[in-house]
Amino acid sequence: MRSSALGISSINVSDSNKASEAIKLCDNGIEKVSSFRSVLGAYQNRLEHTIANLNNTSENLTAAESRIKDVDMAKEMMNFSKQNILSQAAQAMLTQANQQHQGVLQLLR
Repeated sequence: MRSSALGISSINVSDSNKASEAIKLCDNGIEKVSSFRSVLGAYQNRLEHTIANLNNTSENLTAAESRIKDVDMAKEMMNFSKQNILSQAAQAMLTQANQQHQGVLQLLR
């Protein structure tokens, strides 16, 4: 804050009356500074709480995202295993079908 905002820019202490007036001006300036400091302290307190809440929200979102990815990974592993089993079953069926044709051809020869 500037001295003009505090009302102490033109202090004169040349005699006792002016010095007494200067003391009053300084006291008023001190009150203004104290009031301003309390307002700033309240803002700082709010900002610190907001930062803490945002950090907490960020952690919660990260944990939720991790859980979703874990579930998706488990689902994809299950789908992979299912497709692998189906592929093996199809290969086994093709092998048996080919063997049956060869067996019929051998009987006909």
